[in-house]
Amino acid sequence: MIDYKQQVANDLLEIGAVKFSPTAPFTWASGIQSPIYTDNRMTIGFPDVRQNIYKGLSNLITETYGDVEIIGGVATAGIPHAAWVAEALNKPMIYVRSKPKDHGAGRQTEGAFVKNRKVVLIDDLISTGGSVLGAVEAIRKEGGEVVGVVSIFSYELPDGVNNFKKAGLTFRSLTTYSQLIETAVLRGDLDKSQIETLQNWKQDPASWHA
Repeated sequence: MIDYKQQVANDLLEIGAVKFSPTAPFTWASGIQSPIYTDNRMTIGFPDVRQNIYKGLSNLITETYGDVEIIGGVATAGIPHAAWVAEALNKPMIYVRSKPKDHGAGRQTEGAFVKNRKVVLIDDLISTGGSVLGAVEAIRKEGGEVVGVVSIFSYELPDGVNNFKKAGLTFRSLTTYSQLIETAVLRGDLDKSQIETLQNWKQDPASWHA
């Protein structure tokens, strides 16, 4: 059986979806400096990679949230992966916008009706969880029950863990920051001397400096 955690970590590094730069950090939209940049939108352009992702996510959902009735994608990066997973599991699908439409019926979710039904949401990555938890609230307002969230990748940040805990929700990720570091070292993409810097960032991103 494929170890999707390691396989997808390797895939993300192989296609350049993840880049490490501990000494010349990237700046996120929030202003946080980071020694890692992740662009999982790239994965849809590589058939083998996206197949590993939807198969891994399908297994993860079946094992963890076996009573799911609807697969949801968080706009925009989670939508294609949700579509492949919904097809693989033969489940209805929805997607959730970042905010309600300002015309027509003003809906924030599209697709299957969620009222009184169990939903699993898919996003491409989890950092603090802000965007996906906003989607969770949209589904709850429509009477749906979000039983969990899954993602391709998680930064494993303390703020993300705390935010999900406050929301009374669990999340699972196909691969993680820790797995990426381990895989990158094995591949020779990272030197072992850089690991401490990367781990320090994960503990307190807001205060970290290169």
